[in-house]
Amino acid sequence: MISKKILIGGLSSLLLASSLFGAKVTALKSNIAEETFQMLVVNGILEKMGHEIVSTNDVNYDIAFQTIANNANSEDVYFLASMWDPLHNSKLEALGGDKNIVTYDKFIANCAQGYLIDKKTADKYNIKYYNDLKKPEIAKLFDTDGNGKANLTGCNAGWGCEKVIEHQLDAYNLRDTVEHNQGEYSALIANTIANYKTGKPILYYTWTPYWVSGKLVPGKDVVFLQVTHSANPNTPSTKLSNGADYGFNVNNQRIASNASVKTKHKDIAKLFDIIKLDVNDISGQNMLMANGQNKEKDIERHVKLWLENNSEKVDAWIKEAKAAK
Repeated sequence: MISKKILIGGLSSLLLASSLFGAKVTALKSNIAEETFQMLVVNGILEKMGHEIVSTNDVNYDIAFQTIANNANSEDVYFLASMWDPLHNSKLEALGGDKNIVTYDKFIANCAQGYLIDKKTADKYNIKYYNDLKKPEIAKLFDTDGNGKANLTGCNAGWGCEKVIEHQLDAYNLRDTVEHNQGEYSALIANTIANYKTGKPILYYTWTPYWVSGKLVPGKDVVFLQVTHSANPNTPSTKLSNGADYGFNVNNQRIASNASVKTKHKDIAKLFDIIKLDVNDISGQNMLMANGQNKEKDIERHVKLWLENNSEKVDAWIKEAKAAK
């Protein structure tokens, strides 16, 4: 018979080993390549804390959130470093909300989204509002396939932004004059930029942090279009404090994890709450990718450099996170 002392001693050894080796963490990698950097920054800090990290292949947001929800009570950690608030809130609510998926304090703040057109066309025809595309003569300026409708470079299915765009096509009565072009965003926007370089009018959706606004600079090359009134399925108002309304909320990206992290891995939960990345750091790194530094080894080098340049901040986060445990 195994004595109680031996059993308790064995359990204590297992718990100690678990503590020494850290948690098993699965980092869910979104299928937007430009969101890899922020995930790897989190991974790098978790590794410095002694945790074991495994990253998935590219998955869309819906699969990532479903995976997290499915592991709500797991002993392990599952996280996504790019949950957009409020854009993705309905996705989380549909999966049981914070009973299954928890989010943390702002990881990347002030992420803008919206519709843009080239400044030359905006100035020439005095186009200020997305709603102006209801006029056939205005919409026709952005027609690239000859059907008389404006071609909007839009949003991939599953990202969340596509639902806003589709909602607004109805809300602003634009179905007859605007065509939402969907597919692979990186290819579509590359074609849009090529059209701009040849002097053609362009109409597109984009967001920050991302590299597009470094290539097509708002205020210089392009302008954001406002909307005459808010009509967003995620929130009753998209109006900013200065009265401007671009049809989309300014989002904050948050880390999302399985609910059990808050009780079973308090050090990791604390890190997820306090870690911050500047939106400009992300955009700068994304621009490096757009300029050719887009291989896995390139992004890993960017992450290593960021961690080195921010070592004091990182060390402070690690110290505070470990204290929470």
